[in-house]
Amino acid sequence: MKGDEEFQAKGVDLDGQAGAMDEKPLSSEAMLVAAPGGQTHRGLKSRHIQFLALGGAIGTGLFVGSGSILSTVGPAPLFMAYLSNMFIVWVVMLTLAEMTTYLPMKGITIPYFVSRFVDPSLGFAAGWNYWYAYAILVAAEASAGSILLGYWAPNVNVAAWITIFLVLVLFLNVIAVSFFGEAEFWFASIKLITIIGLIIIGVVLFFGGGPNHDRLGFRYWKDPGAFKEYLVPGATGKFLAYWTAFVRAGFAFITSPELIALAAGETIAPRRNIPKAARRFVWRLMVFYGLGSLIIGIIVSSDNPRLLSGSSNASASPFVIGIQEAGIQGLNHVINAAVLTSAWSAGNAFLYSGSRVLYGLALTNQAPAVFSKTNRRGVPYMAVLATWAPGLLAFLNVSNSGATVFNWFVNISTISGYIAWCICLVTYIRFHKAMRFQNMLDQSPFRAPLQPYASHFVLGLLIILTLTNGFQVFFPSQWSVSGFLAAYITLPIVLALYVGHKIWFRTPFAIKVHNIDVITGKREMDEFCALDEEPIPKNWVQKIWFWIA
Repeated sequence: MKGDEEFQAKGVDLDGQAGAMDEKPLSSEAMLVAAPGGQTHRGLKSRHIQFLALGGAIGTGLFVGSGSILSTVGPAPLFMAYLSNMFIVWVVMLTLAEMTTYLPMKGITIPYFVSRFVDPSLGFAAGWNYWYAYAILVAAEASAGSILLGYWAPNVNVAAWITIFLVLVLFLNVIAVSFFGEAEFWFASIKLITIIGLIIIGVVLFFGGGPNHDRLGFRYWKDPGAFKEYLVPGATGKFLAYWTAFVRAGFAFITSPELIALAAGETIAPRRNIPKAARRFVWRLMVFYGLGSLIIGIIVSSDNPRLLSGSSNASASPFVIGIQEAGIQGLNHVINAAVLTSAWSAGNAFLYSGSRVLYGLALTNQAPAVFSKTNRRGVPYMAVLATWAPGLLAFLNVSNSGATVFNWFVNISTISGYIAWCICLVTYIRFHKAMRFQNMLDQSPFRAPLQPYASHFVLGLLIILTLTNGFQVFFPSQWSVSGFLAAYITLPIVLALYVGHKIWFRTPFAIKVHNIDVITGKREMDEFCALDEEPIPKNWVQKIWFWIA
């Protein structure tokens, strides 16, 4: 079908005049080039992409990283931070859904939209920042997985656990995308069932339904307290506690909204499934993270010495600690196994996304062409291998504390994610302006609410978060070279990529709004998506299934 084909680049320069593609980098006007090494296949269904996004979002950030935040700042900042981040995710997710629903082409990536709607140099920097973030997140999940596996066998060399983790996610990413989607669906299903079970257990313990019949209520919010003052005493210390939690909780969410957008080119019936997945993703995330973070503060005291922190080698999640503290026998092993599955699920999703970003960069001549090669199943295997390789950094755990290495990866990937979100929102704002200029806003198959005002507000908030990501290292006695580098090393890297590309190719600062191309590819996508017919449920069982999937 015509809409299902890759589109040959026309080679139009920034002023809208015809030009040779080999004389310039990808312009904002150009479509994706035909893949010399093969094309990806549309094998992901609605339930696949929904659970792919949830699998990337609900990982060790909630199950493991939340323990570090709780021990540092207390339960109230932890809960407030997750709620604050969910608003950001809601805005970013729906803006990406609007753009990808409008042009759900094969090989599509967010950096492509950046190059087309904003500036090729920014698209180049965004692409490599995304790839870098996803590759580091694979290492972070492998590091967290080794901590969780160490819970059962603390005397086994951590290198063995890391090897098993990395080999499994590599295997799942080199088979056909439909098999990958199915594996991610079941991985994420286990995770969601686990969270629902943990929320129920938390409610039971809240009212004293545990084996010891000890009613917890909000005991730990009163003693040792809802807030732990951070760095300085008083109200300022409480605000800094919230802000620290706000910044660090971003690790649980960063790059997860992009997973649905990156899967658009491999999604069946994209204009039906992407908006549906985006809407359901946000509300499900609010339920799981909102209630999950609240339950953590109820069942575990913030001064529990087993919580993951910079000076601790704790090898369990706060959920497992809370269950053990309540006197529930055996269930801690079941929960730890489910949490381990979540780490594999998130690592699986991040490796998929990073490889597709690199594949998209190769299609647009912003990465070596070798990364555009696909096997007969449509998997860009060279891009998968290149994204998997940085995951070997997880072996740093062999010579350092698992908690310390995990926190390094958290800081590095969080700042990359915040920068990526800033670029996403700038891209959407430009896209929205161009659509308004062309009087085409009413032609969008899906419209994000509260736009463009919500994007401007969240963009300003993200800039502040990015600049204050490592603020604690500037306080007396808090300075750390490794902490400073982990918090800010990504900023000069992205700036260097952007400036270097702009100097080398001499591109203008930004594409003028009246020259932004919102036309090319729309007709093909309209024709392709017009062939889709939404399935009609025949009975109540199918109605429930269609609502879930």
